[in-house]
Order: sequence, then C-alpha cells, then structure tokens
Amino acid sequence: MFKKILVFILLALMISLSACNTIRGVGKDIQKGGEIIEKAAQ
Repeated sequence: MFKKILVFILLALMISLSACNTIRGVGKDIQKGGEIIEKAAQ
C-alpha cells in the first residue's frame, strides 16, 4: 500500500515540476512534495 502511495506522489510531483516555469516555483513544488512524503511516512 505504501509503495502505491509513494508512486502516486512521485508521479504527481513529476507532473507539477514539468508544468513549472520558474526556479522559485520548482523549489516550492519540491518542498510541497517533501512535506507530502513526510506525512505519508508517518
């Protein structure tokens, strides 16, 4: 179950990164992705 969640999160992160146009936006996307992964790991 955890692997499925992680794969979904990573796919969503890749999609959001590909849609991002600025370095600042990439940083925010990476930060949000990290927060989601931390919450899923708990």
